Amino acid sequence: MTKARRRVAGATAAAFALSAALVGCSGGAQTTIDVPEQVDQSLPDETIASLEEAVTSAMIGSGSPGAIAGVWAPWSGSWVAGLGTQEVGGGAAVTTDMQFRAGLVTREMTCDALFVAQAEGKLDVDDSVVDYVAGVPDLEDVTLRQLCDSTSGIGSHESTLFEMWLQNPERVWNAQELASFGLGQERATDPGEVYSSSDSGYVLLGMALERATQLSAADYFAQYITQPLDLPATGLGSAFYGDAVLEGHLSRKVDGAYDCVEPVNVTSLSTSSGFTDSGAVTDINDLGRYAQALAAESLMPDDTDRFDDPKPPSPQSPSWHTTIGGAFQAGSLVGQNGAVPGYLTAAFADPDTGLTVAVVLNNSAAGSSFIRNLAWQLAAIASKAPAAADQTTPEAGLPWTAEQYQTDLAKRAICAAPAE
Repeated sequence: MTKARRRVAGATAAAFALSAALVGCSGGAQTTIDVPEQVDQSLPDETIASLEEAVTSAMIGSGSPGAIAGVWAPWSGSWVAGLGTQEVGGGAAVTTDMQFRAGLVTREMTCDALFVAQAEGKLDVDDSVVDYVAGVPDLEDVTLRQLCDSTSGIGSHESTLFEMWLQNPERVWNAQELASFGLGQERATDPGEVYSSSDSGYVLLGMALERATQLSAADYFAQYITQPLDLPATGLGSAFYGDAVLEGHLSRKVDGAYDCVEPVNVTSLSTSSGFTDSGAVTDINDLGRYAQALAAESLMPDDTDRFDDPKPPSPQSPSWHTTIGGAFQAGSLVGQNGAVPGYLTAAFADPDTGLTVAVVLNNSAAGSSFIRNLAWQLAAIASKAPAAADQTTPEAGLPWTAEQYQTDLAKRAICAAPAE
């Protein structure tokens, strides 16, 4: 994906003011999101019914009592909904104003900050990480860009710390401590060769950005990302939570099967366990708006090369599925998906058509691929939405069908629908 793909359009209205001119706090620069103008109406009833059915089915399959979803098809309409409840079997209804963990979408934001900091002359993305982070002399051959691309070869810390997080959820974690567990592992590949997801790498990148910008990670997220894009419900760390928070759950295995009746409530898990890898919080409208800004490269300087050399996420990935710059490309969509304890989150957008999907499920046991495929199913449904009056349905399609991912999600389900 390149900056040239961005479609320069008029000011956007409705939904969530997709391309309103916003004043950023860094140098007073205005940031716009150049996507087609959003029709100010709901999606057709038939489309909404299909979207709601897909999300409800995924809730059952993942053991999630609640979900929040947003779909914006600029030529047709929008749909934003909270479904289900906070707890299995009852509790307060889920509403669209609830905040939740943004999960691995945080990685994209950290990479945004990297390239904005380069544009300000505070670093070069091809600098070695050792220029900014002390105590890692064996990483002289690892660059900041490779940390952003997740091609550093550095290991991950989640598998080591996962049970500790659950046993002491409110503990505040030091970023260097998190990274040390990944650095203690033997590097899987040489830097720059292949994609290998590394949470420790994004934590190191966040630490490097703190040194280069002389700002805390929370402050440079605000200065470089959330304020310029007008994301009032989004920030790094639990301090940005308001009064309405979607509760997060985790089904654990008991005698070889997932306990979908009494999952563990992990809402209190400190966001410090994610830092600049997965520590951001957001709400559904902010998440959708951010997905469009990322896809349109709204924060990137005109000469950015952030997305110039994508790689397959795995040897089995189809040619239309690649990754670079902290994001995934899936056909015409750009975005991210992932799991953190309690939440499955995904957000993707098409920079040319403006089609955007954002969704969160509040049980993380089904894993990252589950929420990714739900987002792609929703995108396929919405891509077929009929055009509103005086609008035209985009010709470009996605290289998959909604039915394909409906079948896939059924196979990935860890919980079954209750017997009638």
